[in-house]
Amino acid sequence: MSTPAHDLVGIGVGPFNLGLAALADPLDLDTLFLEQHEDFAWHPGMLLPGATLQVPFLADLVSLADPTSRYSFLNWLKQTGRLYRFYIREQFAPLRAEFDRYCRWAAHELPSVRFGRHVHAVTHEDGLWHVHSIDTRTGDRHTDTARRLVLGTGTPPHVPPACADLGTGVAPVVHTSGYRPARDALVAAARGGTVTVLGSGQSAAEVYRDLLPDARREGYRVDWVTRSPRFFPLEYTKLTLEITSPDHVDHFHGLPSAARDELLASQASLYKGIDGDVVDELYDLLYELDLDGPPPTRLLTSTELVGAERAGDRVELAWRNVRTGEEFATTTHALVLATGYRQQVPDFLAPVADRFRWDDRGRFDVRRDWTVDHDGTVFVQNGEAHTHGFTAPDLGMAAHRNSAILRSVTGREVYPVERSIAFQTFGAPAREEVRA
Repeated sequence: MSTPAHDLVGIGVGPFNLGLAALADPLDLDTLFLEQHEDFAWHPGMLLPGATLQVPFLADLVSLADPTSRYSFLNWLKQTGRLYRFYIREQFAPLRAEFDRYCRWAAHELPSVRFGRHVHAVTHEDGLWHVHSIDTRTGDRHTDTARRLVLGTGTPPHVPPACADLGTGVAPVVHTSGYRPARDALVAAARGGTVTVLGSGQSAAEVYRDLLPDARREGYRVDWVTRSPRFFPLEYTKLTLEITSPDHVDHFHGLPSAARDELLASQASLYKGIDGDVVDELYDLLYELDLDGPPPTRLLTSTELVGAERAGDRVELAWRNVRTGEEFATTTHALVLATGYRQQVPDFLAPVADRFRWDDRGRFDVRRDWTVDHDGTVFVQNGEAHTHGFTAPDLGMAAHRNSAILRSVTGREVYPVERSIAFQTFGAPAREEVRA
């Protein structure tokens, strides 16, 4: 006897699919969410002391869709006896470590979430999706059937081409996704030499802030290098924040593909910058260290990595200044790649690739309603920046996207889906507005 098909199967359990599971939980839906790791973990390599989210606590799993949900961040604080302490703290942004613990709590409260299930293939037969997975603990094989899928596998770490062939060696080379467990090895390798941080976003700044205070005592130098012309702050003014809105998603999605790519590239300061308070804190730290002589650090801007190769216990790095064209070399004994993440189509979709929509660059051609297959039964979470804009990885827009997904799945608007929240008009105004 066959098992009835689920209404929805989510593949990957990060904050976005976890939020969908939480919002779907009180509904009359049969859902299942599969995650290959054995527990929830949100950027564990960057759970550094003092690190906070770059968004307020309202950008939790559910609150912007359903402020009364039992899976809210505030309810987690209440359940763990921390609500009044959070209130007295008077800061909107939660600690990154506590957001991770909140999400882990929600994941274990949800009966639809299964950990330790590695999805290795998806097939389609008789109008249904078949999700084939392996239990990572027992090796048992499972096939779960669904009417709809939600892809939430996240974005893998990006390694620059110049570093692709470094492999392993005495000098540790790590992406920020694995920074925290590698920190001691990085410091040990850099003593008497240099540790280099490549990149200029929030993760790079937090790694730099973590390494610099100990540099003089431990006897290493920290080089912080970026291709950008400066270490720029995240733009966080209120009218700018309106770009994280359904209004701007409508505008962005309606543009030609080339125009979308150009606009997204021009908006780097809106989502790739450093929190302004962190920038100021770093300057104050440099100022304090300067009391005892020049700080053991170099900050290089407009500098592009063009080559890297191992040489014994170090890595030789070749650079080019993108403004002057001048080329030079440095030596480092440890290297941290704060080079972000890149969207990637999951390998498990290979058997059904012909059922999906693709653009001329081989990327998902995602409809406005976040579906990506020809039949409109597969949704994408954080795989649509090129079609929907930089709100794709934004925690604050996740509840809106999940509300829209649940509207499509249930055929009714369970959670109000905002159509317009911005004071600004991003495209040409409507005809009647022009006449007015």
